[in-house]
Amino acid sequence: MPGLLADHPPLEALRHWTTDLVEAMRRKHGLGDALSPGAHQSIAEQTYGPVVAAITRVLDAGKESGSIRQDPDPGDFLQLTGALWRAASGPEDRSPRMLALILDGLRAQERP
Repeated sequence: MPGLLADHPPLEALRHWTTDLVEAMRRKHGLGDALSPGAHQSIAEQTYGPVVAAITRVLDAGKESGSIRQDPDPGDFLQLTGALWRAASGPEDRSPRMLALILDGLRAQERP
């Protein structure tokens, strides 16, 4: 995440990172289940914690820059993105459009 944040604005860094995570989850069938909050403790410490820490880092950077709204929770973001790696891949892959919707929901709203 640090390299992505150095090269991209927070929402774009999050898009790249999440796309890579989705690809990894699809390759390693079953690993996605280990990222659920209810996973076994030792698995959660090895997978859930570091992933949520990375999400927290980019959300905090976006909150600080004003590009991401102030209320998103890293665990909520991870749970939402769980649908992305479960979506069918291939020519009908809906995950990029779904991720765009999620990221649009994170954008800070301009005040009138």
